[in-house]
Amino acid sequence: MPVLIVIPARYASTRYPGKPLVGLKGANGLEKSLIQRSWEAACAVPGDPRVVVATDDDRIRLAAQAFGAEVVMTSESCANGTERCAEAYDALGGGFDIVVNLQGDAPLTPAWFVEELVAGLRADPVAEVATPVLRCDGQTLNALLADRRAGRVGGTTAVFGQDRKALYFSKEVIPYTGRTYADDAETPVFHHVGVYAYRPSALAAYPRWAAGPLEQLEGLEQLRFLERERPVLCVEVEARGRQFWELNNPEDVPRIEAMLIGMGVE
Repeated sequence: MPVLIVIPARYASTRYPGKPLVGLKGANGLEKSLIQRSWEAACAVPGDPRVVVATDDDRIRLAAQAFGAEVVMTSESCANGTERCAEAYDALGGGFDIVVNLQGDAPLTPAWFVEELVAGLRADPVAEVATPVLRCDGQTLNALLADRRAGRVGGTTAVFGQDRKALYFSKEVIPYTGRTYADDAETPVFHHVGVYAYRPSALAAYPRWAAGPLEQLEGLEQLRFLERERPVLCVEVEARGRQFWELNNPEDVPRIEAMLIGMGVE
């Protein structure tokens, strides 16, 4: 059965209002909105998935339709992207065996991250949710630590057991390591990539659960699954020379633009 990729996007972000419509310049100097770049990343995934933007805001709807995206309108009451994906899935009438949440602030997500994520979930009969993790090199780890020292919420990190099931996700840098790493050195820290693949049954259950204390403290939607003791599979992916970063703060715009230019992404 086909895969559905949902790109949840809301205008009223607490940390960065209007973030989906922020412009990002590529290697050719032309500016595209964050939501368009995220949509293009989703459309690059092989296998002909159905790709939709899910939003509650007409400004985002109009912008997305202007560059050719299919849009599903969802309610303002959605607390996070997973709830918005669940609502979009229902609105489309189901019929997909896996639903992918490619968050609208992750325009640098390579297609193979999603491919390997879907393959990992299909290969694990126990897991109900899967998410990619990327081992940090020293440069990425140092950038995460610099954000925390500056009081900025940067990327999320993940720790998992030998069975690759998630133990915890945090906006702090975990696990702690007191070592200093060269930019090209391998580190024990894994950057959580903001993409999820759900089985429809897990996605349907999620909105019925109240947010637990860990989800509320960290502001991380995936912790709701862990607090309900639902297994989340961490699928390790490789960068293959690509840089990855999410747009969380205004300070991330020049960082992501530099990465787009450096990788030749127009």
